[in-house]
Amino acid sequence: MQLDKLDTRILRELQSNGAITNLELADKVGLSPSPCARRVKQLQDIGIIERHVTLLNASKLDLKLTALIQISMDRHTPDRFEIFEEQVKSYPEVVECLLITGQSADYQIKVVVPDMEYYQVFLLNKITRIEGVSDVHSSFMLREVLNTTELPLNHISFS
Repeated sequence: MQLDKLDTRILRELQSNGAITNLELADKVGLSPSPCARRVKQLQDIGIIERHVTLLNASKLDLKLTALIQISMDRHTPDRFEIFEEQVKSYPEVVECLLITGQSADYQIKVVVPDMEYYQVFLLNKITRIEGVSDVHSSFMLREVLNTTELPLNHISFS
């Protein structure tokens, strides 16, 4: 599907406010409600819109510590990676897991926990016990400068 200006305006609005009603969305992008709803449905059907979520404030939920953990594996085999990935997916504290290159680590995970004591228990009782984990380096967030879920759309050209 070739996106047009209306599609990108719809996507921008939905990225900034997923709870917007179709009526409000249609008004903001300059469409009537029925065509707007059809476009949103089409964007969902083709997979551009994957899902709608609600973002929570971690601090207000007493989740005060964010850690970035770089993890090295002892062997680079599909079974080791599969075991690691399946285990990490089961931990609600892990909010992001990336297989990376260009570093000495194989994975980087982002973990959100209440405090350092909780983090220590999580690290020692969960992460370091996953089969194949050979090295772990942790960094801790001091201040959040930018945190967005919005993808850039300025690269989309219109014919």
